[in-house]
Amino acid sequence: MDKTLKDNTEEYVNGNTVEQDENDEVIDLEESSDESAASSVDSTEEQMFLDGLDPFLDRLSDTSDDDWYPEVTPQKKKRSGLSSVSPSPAKSCRSGSPASVQSGKRKGRKSSASRSLPFSSSEQKWKSADEPDVEPTQPIFRPKNKPGPQLISTASCSPLQYFELFFSKSVLQTVVENTNAYGAMRREGTKRQWENISIKDLKSFIALVIYMGVLKCFKLTDYWKKSDLYSLPYPARIMSGRKFSSICVGLHFSDPKVDAENDKKRGTPEYDRLCKIKPLYQDMRDACRASFHPSQNISIDERMVASKARNGLKQYMKNKPTKWGYKLFVLADSRCGYTWDFFIYEGKINSEESKGISYDSVMILANEKLLGSGYKLFVDNFYTSPKLFRDLLHKKIWACGTVRANRIGHLKTQAPRGNIRWFREDDLLFVEWKDRRDVLMCSTFHKAFNGDSIKRNVKGADGVWAIQDFPVPAAVLDYNKHMGGVDLSDALISFYTVLHKTRRWYRSFFYHFVDIAVVNAFILHQQMAKMNNQKPLTQKAFREALVAELGGTGPASAPAQIRPTLSPYSHLPKYISGDSSIGRRKCKMCSYKTPVMCVTCDVPLCFVPKRDCFTSWHYPDDSSENEAE
Repeated sequence: MDKTLKDNTEEYVNGNTVEQDENDEVIDLEESSDESAASSVDSTEEQMFLDGLDPFLDRLSDTSDDDWYPEVTPQKKKRSGLSSVSPSPAKSCRSGSPASVQSGKRKGRKSSASRSLPFSSSEQKWKSADEPDVEPTQPIFRPKNKPGPQLISTASCSPLQYFELFFSKSVLQTVVENTNAYGAMRREGTKRQWENISIKDLKSFIALVIYMGVLKCFKLTDYWKKSDLYSLPYPARIMSGRKFSSICVGLHFSDPKVDAENDKKRGTPEYDRLCKIKPLYQDMRDACRASFHPSQNISIDERMVASKARNGLKQYMKNKPTKWGYKLFVLADSRCGYTWDFFIYEGKINSEESKGISYDSVMILANEKLLGSGYKLFVDNFYTSPKLFRDLLHKKIWACGTVRANRIGHLKTQAPRGNIRWFREDDLLFVEWKDRRDVLMCSTFHKAFNGDSIKRNVKGADGVWAIQDFPVPAAVLDYNKHMGGVDLSDALISFYTVLHKTRRWYRSFFYHFVDIAVVNAFILHQQMAKMNNQKPLTQKAFREALVAELGGTGPASAPAQIRPTLSPYSHLPKYISGDSSIGRRKCKMCSYKTPVMCVTCDVPLCFVPKRDCFTSWHYPDDSSENEAE
């Protein structure tokens, strides 16, 4: 019993939660039939020991089918001398195959899946690939806006203009005002007074921050050294080293008065842990959603912002390249890696409404009111659960992801490589594929097997390596193709990241927001160039041009260039079948048949003088005013 509790207890490292990714196990009460009873005394003692475990096992398995959620945080065990720390969610590390079965460390003991699963894990449910499967209804893609950049397609924009979509003048003005207020407060009563900065100074500061991501030096002071080894005239041309250091120390994003009021609430439920980045944080999320709309395939994953600051927001993830830092949950476009939405993980929420961070994070990011319907969401085994996938299906968002073996009652069996078996539970497909390891998938829009194959380099019995074809489920192929949206975004950020050490935790988020803004601006530049049949810049060239414009050393923008503007009025009518006399459908508003539909909304709407449902659908305020007149 003590060993079981130890396996279900979180470890602590330097006062921070260490997340465990092991499959929870309990001691099985079933005794094998061939076990011999050596003596009546031994059997009596063993029975007494097992009877003592019954309350503990009943407590572990006291979970109904409706209450099963993917909360995989291990149970706590109180230890003397250790403070209570909010546990972090478990995590996953993908390898060549999407997922693999993790074998138990202790032999002769079965998993507790049969106790806690929402459905039976009987081997009789599994079917082979030869048995036919009914293909589920495929999603009809109806996004809220037209996928891609939400800009005028004919616009020709500079890197600075793309960047200003995220760091607009109003955002910069807020940062300048709060920085000046904070700097004056810190220097109050000292001989050296704070010198107020302007928007131009802040732009020059950001230019140097991006420049330092392109050209790395060991220390910040190396950029202003005048020795032969460090002959870098550009930083001194933009700003002096003393002024740059002064802005670094005084950089602030919230009103100091609001911070003081929030500090008084420390220790109460009203205390806001993200108060010092809230204005910039919310503006950045809104700008990311407004400037781009994702295509049908999207993915959700975690992202780590490196930091070892002594802060309660810091997390430890042993299977991530960046093990210490702040955790963000990110929704990205699978095709181009655009960061469409994200939020910062603040720790475990002790609320009855919470269904686990893996469930809550997906439901927060996959907002059908902002996205639309018919999306295909890809997640890893940290998020996948029957409850989550069914709830997403009710929101008309289809999902696919890898599954942890203990969540579907998987029993490891011997099978040749390429073997496929599957079963269905209502709208959910569970499929197992034998690669080098067992790959377990769950999907709401895939068929078990479509006849696809994949090539693998296999060593034969004679010791010769040869390429062989193996059958593979469509869910595995689509997962490998579309799951890497967040990873692509992380890679683009890591090439020229601007993040560096700082004494204040909230400034680490500022540098990461600059990274997000630059990478998203670069992706918008790429997408717009493809739409206009132009050759896009490389990311390095894009950053260099952006630094020159922010620092005021680049060429002035040509007068022929058009500033990027969001285009909410890009909805155009078209005939459903190319002819006004055939292919009519019921109007979305009045139910009369019409041959016209909206290109962006993909809904049939009347477009005649007597029934102008097209205008009423897109501009309800204008139509109500006309009726009033």
